[in-house]
Amino acid sequence: MVITFVIDMYDVKKNGTTMTAQRFAHYLQQLGHEIRVVSTGDPGPGKYPVPQWKIPIVQHFSSKQSFIIAKPDDEQIRRAIEGSDLVHLFLPFPLEVRAYHIAREMGIPCSAAFHLQPENITYNIHMGRWRGLSDFVYYLFREYFYKNFEHIHCPSYFMAEQLKAHGYKAKLHVISNGIIPEFCPGQATRQDELIHILMVGRLSPEKRQDLLIKAAGLSRHAEKIQLHFAGSGPWKQMLAQRGKKLKHPPVFGFYSKPELIELIRSCDLYVHASDAESEAIACLEAIACGLVPVISDSKLSATGQFA
Repeated sequence: MVITFVIDMYDVKKNGTTMTAQRFAHYLQQLGHEIRVVSTGDPGPGKYPVPQWKIPIVQHFSSKQSFIIAKPDDEQIRRAIEGSDLVHLFLPFPLEVRAYHIAREMGIPCSAAFHLQPENITYNIHMGRWRGLSDFVYYLFREYFYKNFEHIHCPSYFMAEQLKAHGYKAKLHVISNGIIPEFCPGQATRQDELIHILMVGRLSPEKRQDLLIKAAGLSRHAEKIQLHFAGSGPWKQMLAQRGKKLKHPPVFGFYSKPELIELIRSCDLYVHASDAESEAIACLEAIACGLVPVISDSKLSATGQFA
C-alpha cells in the first residue's frame, strides 16, 4: 500500500506524537508499504515539506513546547496524496483538515488518530484546572475535524472514554502506540550508593515534575535521593531553581535512545507524576527495562492503567 501521513511536525524528536509517527512509518516500511509524509521540516525521501505557520499569540505558547504548526500547501498535499491508498491524519489542525478535504475530492480514504489531549493545551496556558475550557476544546476538535470520521484511533482506553463522554460518535479503536524491542532489562554500571529516581517527559506544567521535587525534599531519604528528569520544555529553568533546595539537585538531560535505555537501567525507581496523559509511552519503556513505576492516580491520565 501507499500510505500518506499528514502531521504538523515530523523531524523534531521532542514530541511524543512525532516519535510515534516515526516509529509507525518505520515498521510499516519494514512490512513493505510505501510511506509518504506531509509535514514541516526538511525535504527527504518520501517527504513533502510544507511551511511553518507562525500565528500570533499561538506561536508564543507553541514555541515553548517545541511544537510547530504547519501551514497548508495544496500543491504539496496533492502531490503526496496522488496515488495513495490511504491518508492518515495525526492532529486536528489546519494542515490535516485541508488534507482531509483534498483527499475526499480525490476519492482517497482517510483515517484519523486522537493524540492531542486538550489538557496539553489548557495546562500550558495556565488554565488546566478549568474543566470547562478542556470540555470546550474537545468540542472544537470534534466539530472542526473529528466529526468527519467514522473511525478514530485512540492510544488508550482512557482517551476512548474521554471521547465518548464528550459526544464523539465514531467507532473508537484502542491501539497502544507501543514500544520498540530495544527497551528491555539489562545491566548498567552504578558509581554511587544514592537512590536514583527517574521521570521521563516534556518539562511542562501538566507533567508535574515539581511534585516529584517536593516529594523528594520531604522524604526521610532526602539526603540519598538523586532525581533525573529526561526531557526538555519551558519548565526546565523553574524546576532547576526548585531543585537547588535538594542535597543532590536534579539532573536534566535530553538523551539519545541508547543513552535513555542506559539511564533507565541505572535507576532504582520510575515516577510518573503527570496530571494529564493520553498514554505515556515513557512509562511503558521504563517498565520494559525493569523499573518499578509509581504512577499518578489523576483522573485525567491514562498512565495508571499500566499499574
